[in-house]
Formats: sequence, structure tokens, C-alpha cells
Amino acid sequence: MLHIELLTIFTIGYLAIIFDRFLHVNKAAIALVMGALCWLFFFTQGDNLSVFSEQVYEVAQIIFFLLGVMVIVEMIDSHHGFKLVTDLIYTSSKRRMLWFLIGISFFMSAVLDNLTSMIVVISLMRKMIPSVKDRLFMGSVIVIAVNAGGAWTPIGDVTTTMLWIHDKISTWETIKDLFLPSVICVVVSGLLASLYIKGEHAKVEGGIRRLKMEPGAKRVFFLGLFSLVMIPVWKAFLGVPPFMGALLGLGIIWLCTDIIHLRHGEERWHLRVLHILTKVDMSGIFFFIGILLAIDALGAAGLLTEFASFLDRLVPNQNWVAMIIGLISSVIDNVPLVAATMGMYNLPMDHTLWQLIAYAAGTGGSILIIGSAAGIVFMGMEKVHFFWYAKKVGWIALLGYLAGFGVYLLMQPL
Repeated sequence: MLHIELLTIFTIGYLAIIFDRFLHVNKAAIALVMGALCWLFFFTQGDNLSVFSEQVYEVAQIIFFLLGVMVIVEMIDSHHGFKLVTDLIYTSSKRRMLWFLIGISFFMSAVLDNLTSMIVVISLMRKMIPSVKDRLFMGSVIVIAVNAGGAWTPIGDVTTTMLWIHDKISTWETIKDLFLPSVICVVVSGLLASLYIKGEHAKVEGGIRRLKMEPGAKRVFFLGLFSLVMIPVWKAFLGVPPFMGALLGLGIIWLCTDIIHLRHGEERWHLRVLHILTKVDMSGIFFFIGILLAIDALGAAGLLTEFASFLDRLVPNQNWVAMIIGLISSVIDNVPLVAATMGMYNLPMDHTLWQLIAYAAGTGGSILIIGSAAGIVFMGMEKVHFFWYAKKVGWIALLGYLAGFGVYLLMQPL
């Protein structure tokens, strides 16, 4: 009976999340209600406090990590520190601009995250690409680039971070095994996209090229970048949980910026962490909390194990399982998909399935614009229509996804 109740709550909640725009209700609120109700029904079966405590600890690790990283990135952005990078990529050639944007997006999202990288690149394109048509098409390719870039490092995407925090993948093995497939995904997509882009656009001197960096911007940029890069280093060499590395980096930047701006008082209040905290996307944080709580309730009830057995019988080849998950992630948010998969399989760290899921869940979300956070942000900021993206770019993303998937399989020993 409990399984039916949990499945009913999860199904209704998830459908409501998918159609939240039609319901005019924030998906974070739906996710929180769904997660809380799942555990309330779980507790009706008896004393499960110890199980609940274990699950909450795992959720808290991810949330603390995301919060720390998001504030660090917001600090860099508020100081206009990203201008150090964006000033280097301007060109009047459309194709050259496309490849510059692909390259910077791919590597930026590997170090930061795909959502932040997408926002930065959109802002850059608005200043340097006057044609709306060109901007929409290039921006759609950038969605592919940031998602692929986030797939080959543990801190580049929420899903790879989840796998990493739960010891499903390790830092160096992930970089070694997924870098080439991710590059192939981007290169194939970029080559196909460049066939439809030609000519030059007028040089734009305004906007970001005249934007001045705030005081201390360079120090904040390099300190923030160093803090983010050191997170996997602390874990690899000292065994420090990722969220501790993120909080350490945030604390150091907080201290440094307070010292830099202390004597200027209210004049630089907008550059202090207490103000930056008001700009962090808390609805996104609460959405993750609700989703992860709901998934953990299904796992604690044994539903995910049963689904794993069914999937194994239906699709015996685990490589095909990963490919299917990637395709599903183009429609359904990849966070619950990956969370569910972690509960379904008991496999050693860096198993082929975990590596493939890290790649598939990240890059598969590019096939449709609603399949990733980067795509949804691009859709909202540039008013991109779902069917336009599906027609113009969806097939490009699909071929890139399949090419990278195939390269990973070819890299495996026979």
C-alpha cells in the first residue's frame, strides 16, 4: 500500500512540476510539498527516524555545496570579474565568434557550473551579437556546450556533483574518461551548426566592452576560481567532503572582500557577501531539496530497487540503460533521474554505468530546451520557443550526444 501511495504522490507532484508554467505555481513549492508528503507517508509505517537521518545528511551535503559555490560565483559576477575572460573573445566573424563562445562555455562550465556559465555567455552575446536570429542560434549551440562542459568534471554539473559526492565517480577518472566524449559531442554539434552560420556582423563597441570592473575584481576572480578548483583537490588528497571545500572557499572570499571594502562603508555594500546572499536563487535550492527528499523516500521504501530489477530484465545491457536515461533527461529534469539511478544500482566507484550516466544525463538534457537548467534559462532570457529549438537545434544536439556516447564505448577495453 505504501508503494502505491508514494508513487501516486511522486507522479502527481512531478507532473505538476513539468507543467508548472500552466499551473502558475512555482516548481520549488511543488517539490517541497511532494518531498515532505512522501516522508510523511513513509513515517506512517513505523519508527524510521534513523533512515530519515541518513537521507537528510546526504541531501544536506549537496545543498551546502551548491549554496557555497553559488555565492562564490555570484561574488565574482557582482565584481564584474568575468570581464577578464569576455574581453578576449570578441570577433566580427560569425563562425569564429561561435567557436570562441563554444570554447569559453565548454571550459567555463567545467570549472564553474553550466547555469552560471549560460547566464554569463547570454549577457556577452547581447552586447556583441546585434542580430537576434544569430544570437538565438548561437545561444542554442552554447546550451549544448555548457552542458557537455559540465559533464566531465565533478563540479561542472549538479548531476555529476551528486554522483561524486556519493562516491559513484572519482575526480581524475571522470576527467580522464569523459573529457574526450564531451569534446566530441561539442565538436560534432559545432561543426553541424557552423554550416548554417556565415558572414560577419558589425563591431559593437558598447555595453560590456565599456563596463568597468569593480574595485578588487581581479582578486575576487582569481581567488574565487582558485577556491572552486581546489574543491576536488581537497577531496582527492585529504578526503574532505566537497561541501566543506565549498564552504571554506566561501569563508575565505567573505573575509577578503570584507577587508577590501570595509573602509568604504555603504558605498560598496553591493559588493559585500551579505548583499550577495540576497541575489542567490533560493527557489532553485528549495527545488533541489524537495526533489532529493522525494527520491530518497522512494529509495528508502525499496521502490528504486524494484525498478532497477525491472529495468535490468527489460534492458539487460547497462550501456543501453544509460543511453535511455540520457534521452529521458531531455524531457525530465536530470536531477531526479540521476538520484533515482544512484538508488537503483549497487556498483563500485567509476563503474562504466556511473561514467555513462554522468555523460548522458548532462549532455542528453540539450536535446530539448526544457531538458536542462541552462536551456530553461536561455529559453526565458531570450524568449526561445520550444518547437523552434526542437526543429533547428534538437537534431544537432542529438547527433552530438550519440557521437560522444559512441566514442566513450570505443574507448573501453574489449
